[in-house]
Amino acid sequence: MDKKTFAYFISPSVILMVLLMVVPLIVSIWLSMNTITLTTIDRPVWVGLDNYANLLGLTEGSTSRFWSSMNFTLLYIVVTVPIQITLGLVVALMLDQIRAFRGVYVAATLLPFIVTPIVGALMFRTPLQDGEILQWLLDEYMGIDINFFLRQNVPYVIFAHAIWYVTPFVVVTFFAGLQTIPQEPLEAARVDGANWFERLWHVVLPNMRSLFILLALINMMDAYRVFDSIYVLAGENSGVETIMFYNFDIINSGRLGLANAMSVLTVIGVMIILIPWLYLTYRQQMEER
Repeated sequence: MDKKTFAYFISPSVILMVLLMVVPLIVSIWLSMNTITLTTIDRPVWVGLDNYANLLGLTEGSTSRFWSSMNFTLLYIVVTVPIQITLGLVVALMLDQIRAFRGVYVAATLLPFIVTPIVGALMFRTPLQDGEILQWLLDEYMGIDINFFLRQNVPYVIFAHAIWYVTPFVVVTFFAGLQTIPQEPLEAARVDGANWFERLWHVVLPNMRSLFILLALINMMDAYRVFDSIYVLAGENSGVETIMFYNFDIINSGRLGLANAMSVLTVIGVMIILIPWLYLTYRQQMEER
């Protein structure tokens, strides 16, 4: 294929990406350097980098909410993503050993993931509310006040919901990957006397390395922009907030310039987190050539 034909093929995608990604990003950067509210949207006031300095706590009177929300977001990623991947792999390996009614088990595993995020968070919260059976059991047999328990353990409830909600996606992805592993190396390892764990460690996992990186990338991006579960499970006055929840609060206050500065910082943060993983993906692709 010559360069001219190649350009014809990729030009629609390039134009679409520029319109949907590059142009909005440039507009967002410009808006972030202005003071704009809902009432002065037609009269922006240029302030340069003041919005960024305010968010980062570099100006007098600014708060540290950006850093606290960033810290909780990173904690959310560090806690939930490894558990999701590990638990997903374990369940996928179990499903791979099942022959009877496998489709039923896979469908049941997917149930938490097929509902919309807000509905999933409501489903997760409902058993913990007053008047529900879990609240009654905790109060009756363990003497635990569910409301006090939730107030003291909001982050753990949020982590548990993330693991419950996202792990099915990891399970199905790993399960599909297990079906593509070539049987010849497995049979050769079995003939050589390798047990199940040795076959898993030396044959299965190396063949699924690209899936681990892909799932880590997807789950980290999803975790970085989590909002629904925080809003439903924690609420606005819980003291627990992620980057997206803090940005939502800024937008609610009508400070559109500050909100756009927050969005730009979010994009930069995502890139900082993902670049090492993208580099690993690139190295793996080069090694496989």
